[in-house]
Amino acid sequence: MQNKSKLNLFSLTMIVIGLVIGMGIFRTARDAANESLTPSIYFSAWIVGGLVALCGALTYAEIGSRYPVTGGYYKVFSYAYHPSIAFALNCSILISNAASIAGVALIGAGYIVSVLLPGAPQSVAMLIAIFAILLFYGVNVLGLKMSSKTQNVLMLVKISMLLLIVTALFYPPAYAANNVPITQAIPAGTGFKDIITSFGLCLVAVSFTYGGYQQTINFGSEVKDAPRTVPKGIFIGIIVIIVFYLLVNVAYYNIIGFNELKNTREIASVVVGKMFGPQGANVFSLLLFISVLAYVNVTLLSNPRVIFAMSEDGVLPKVFQRRWESKNVYIVALTTFAAIAMVVVFFAETFERILSFSIFLDSFGMATSAATIFILRKRTKHLDNTGIYKMRLYPLLPLLFILAYVFVCASIAINNTNIALTGIAVMVAFIVIYFIIPKREAIHIEPPTEPVENE
Repeated sequence: MQNKSKLNLFSLTMIVIGLVIGMGIFRTARDAANESLTPSIYFSAWIVGGLVALCGALTYAEIGSRYPVTGGYYKVFSYAYHPSIAFALNCSILISNAASIAGVALIGAGYIVSVLLPGAPQSVAMLIAIFAILLFYGVNVLGLKMSSKTQNVLMLVKISMLLLIVTALFYPPAYAANNVPITQAIPAGTGFKDIITSFGLCLVAVSFTYGGYQQTINFGSEVKDAPRTVPKGIFIGIIVIIVFYLLVNVAYYNIIGFNELKNTREIASVVVGKMFGPQGANVFSLLLFISVLAYVNVTLLSNPRVIFAMSEDGVLPKVFQRRWESKNVYIVALTTFAAIAMVVVFFAETFERILSFSIFLDSFGMATSAATIFILRKRTKHLDNTGIYKMRLYPLLPLLFILAYVFVCASIAINNTNIALTGIAVMVAFIVIYFIIPKREAIHIEPPTEPVENE
């Protein structure tokens, strides 16, 4: 690929932010508040989630620096584990990511339905969500350059909207009356197990909102000076996200009130409505639907590269390698992934039915993919001191990250056993499928012997 067509630091950072800031921050705060016994547990989960995301960002930054290839999120599994494990994990993660698109599109559709078609049945929101996926399928068909430029514009719109919510902190007249104090005591008779359970379930919703940045390593060879640019893009992006999330949650708490937050669906519109009235809230809801497309766009941009990598490795049919060279579009993989996302919308219908299933699969994938850093460090020692990124506080940071996502998986398994069993069954089924489907000779891509320079 010509260097001028590759992603620069700004574009990659916008992709990182776009992969993480979907619609979760505009909805999952309600779910997190519902599971929190007190405001202190609520804010603790957001802070811990941010710290875990930072540990993960640094871990994936080194993974991406050591192994900068297209479809890296699959390639790193294939390089570190048995191919059947790589196949099962990545197929499961692809389904999880398709479910995430479906969930985010449904949240955005809920905002626009509340403005244009109040009282409309859920099927209307479902159709709007499918339309959003189709629209940005079309954008991605136009090529990497077009989808990247579109992503930059949509992310600037979304960041502006987040800044608008943060300005509510400087408008005391809109503050909720008789709000629950952050230092509210734990209810009498509450045991340690209840506190841990509350925190764990809160962290499940928070994890959905913070996830996504790991997919940045899928762009590996499509990034200018990847070993250096990928770590910078991931780190800058995640710091921006943590700051935004904490400020936005303080705004929700101050404007809506902690108890009211538990029962408020379109929380961002409520905050804006208290500052600018009903018309302002309506305009914000329409803009919010536009900004949701940033997540749909960037996820459609990232995941077909995983499908391509799996095809290149011989575990999916060769047809998934088909690419429009002039546009750099993996057309068959893109079409397949978009179709899966629309099917999930059609059958799931509601965000709540998607959240736990998606988070369980994603958390399992996050823990296992982050663990590849231990294998990569041993196998790519020759890259040390060659200019690649190498995290400090190793192995503490990846261990903390892995343990956090194991805790999230355990919280889901304990409180929603059927969801966990379904997720495990899906992964086992894919392992069986791997040994059934015919294989062809794979194209193996080993880590570079030195950092990749600009072409």
